[in-house]
Amino acid sequence: MPEKLEKLVREALKAAQEAGDLPPFEVADLGFERPADTSNGDWSSTVAMRSARLAHRSPRDIATAIVAHLAADDAVSRVEVAGPGFVNFYLNAASNNEVLRLAREQGMDFGRSNEGAGLKCQVEFISANPVGPMHIGHGRWAALGDSLCRVMEHAGYRIEREYYINDHGSQMDVFGSSVAERYLQLWQVVAERGASLDEAYATLVADRGAYVDDEADERPDSHPYQDAFMASLGENSYGGDYIIDLALAFAKSDGDRWVAADGRERELEFRERGYQMMLASIKETCHEARCDFDVWFSERSLYERDADGKDAVGRAFEKLDRMGYLYRTDDGALWFRSTDFGDDKDRVLVKTNGEYTYFASDIAYHYDKFQRVDHVIDIWGADHHGYVKRVDSACRALGYEGGFEVLLGQLVNLLRNGKPVRMSKRKGTMVSFDELLDEVGVDATRYTLISKSSNQMIDFDIEAVKRQSADNPVYYVQYAHARVCSILRRAAGLDRARADELGMAEVGRRATGADVDLSLLVDPAELALSRKVAEFPELVAACARDRAPFRLTHYAEELAAEFHSFYQRCQVLPSEGRPLSPELSRARLAACDAVRSVLALTLSLIGVSAPTAM
Repeated sequence: MPEKLEKLVREALKAAQEAGDLPPFEVADLGFERPADTSNGDWSSTVAMRSARLAHRSPRDIATAIVAHLAADDAVSRVEVAGPGFVNFYLNAASNNEVLRLAREQGMDFGRSNEGAGLKCQVEFISANPVGPMHIGHGRWAALGDSLCRVMEHAGYRIEREYYINDHGSQMDVFGSSVAERYLQLWQVVAERGASLDEAYATLVADRGAYVDDEADERPDSHPYQDAFMASLGENSYGGDYIIDLALAFAKSDGDRWVAADGRERELEFRERGYQMMLASIKETCHEARCDFDVWFSERSLYERDADGKDAVGRAFEKLDRMGYLYRTDDGALWFRSTDFGDDKDRVLVKTNGEYTYFASDIAYHYDKFQRVDHVIDIWGADHHGYVKRVDSACRALGYEGGFEVLLGQLVNLLRNGKPVRMSKRKGTMVSFDELLDEVGVDATRYTLISKSSNQMIDFDIEAVKRQSADNPVYYVQYAHARVCSILRRAAGLDRARADELGMAEVGRRATGADVDLSLLVDPAELALSRKVAEFPELVAACARDRAPFRLTHYAEELAAEFHSFYQRCQVLPSEGRPLSPELSRARLAACDAVRSVLALTLSLIGVSAPTAM
């Protein structure tokens, strides 16, 4: 509709200029928007205010001239000049409600656009170290990243989802030594107590539990194995229960063959096998959260040499060096001139001892990305804010100015009945994302984690999110969808099993029949429903453009609220003692079906299911 109205205004503007009522000028943007107050029309144009300087006329005079030359159109019931020069269009009911027909016909393609113009864009998110299970912070990046990808695909971008596996560096050795130490402890308990491996495992888990409970370390006698573990590895260890789980798996599969083995050989063995097990677990968790990746990129691959004896890091350095952006200091360290691009200081790539920095990997990694895609979006935690400038500097130096983008996300406060859930990095205690998905469910978890802008902190109250009541947003929206499905099933005379077999789109068609007269929908609640449905296409384009999928949760709640208001005010099905025109009933059922379709689509774009019954 805005395209149609824009054509009418441009033709009227041209006619007014040809008649001499307005001087010649051109205006690119006619400023069409939806007035917040429906008394100001269904659409409004600010073209008169935008062209006042060009025409050397008052906006109201310009608006009056445009309206005087507007051609009549069946879709428009009236046009008014308001205020300083707004041109307000009022549509007739049939035109206003046409969007309901479109939403039903287009289904999951409703609101698709070419906003992205086919730009090949990679979104990299989560990218947690493969040395432990995902936590709720990783879960937020999963919900945000995957929802953003879905929205951008709907808006015409070509999307590649990527997970960067941080499997190179000292954290991998720490992981291997942690598993190895727990493996030795298991066999120590077996030898000392004559216990089975399962009994030894229970001993170590109970010992670690006592350590966690002993917050002030006042009862060291209750956790001797944890203390010994810490004494052996210091703070440089991974202490969660999952490390003991891995150690038990290796003890059961390999027996005690690694007890007398060379220490370094043992650590490497457990590092590599443990890494593969943790990576498989992370992939399974992501899949469970409906967040599957196109590419799992290993950091190690950046250091693998090709037939010419070069690796990706070396190739990236060669390009930067040719362009004059690298230099060595007297101590032998290699530096990148990031200050040439506005960074506050140059950044070291190779230390004096020959060790590569994390930044060296990041440069090579982003260089590799741009060989594959046109635009890169990284989703990082807010604590990485200071890292953005140096990576952006490297991308610009490599020739990809404007192609690198970062979304920073705030953390999640995990609560239970309003009280913080106790977690400690030092003691290795946390609620894993797996555990959260099991307790709360994928739908409620994803919806809650995507419900706010990434730059806002989220309070995730487990009990509140699980609650099945109208004050729980995800339940409120899903209930609206299920309620519509129930109405359509009744209208079509179908039970739930048969309806599920046919699919709700077919149920909706059977409920309404053909040739529905949408012009009958003139009640304010009906028109408000049409208006809200009509907002969806531009909303999706804006969510993609602004990288803001969280707005879809707000829209879903608003659409659900409009539906509930409509249903309370407007009778949909005839009943005993309450007759209703069959044509009006079919039109209202069509409105219900459009709401069902758009709610299902909205939820699908944030990875949440749309149940047909609750």
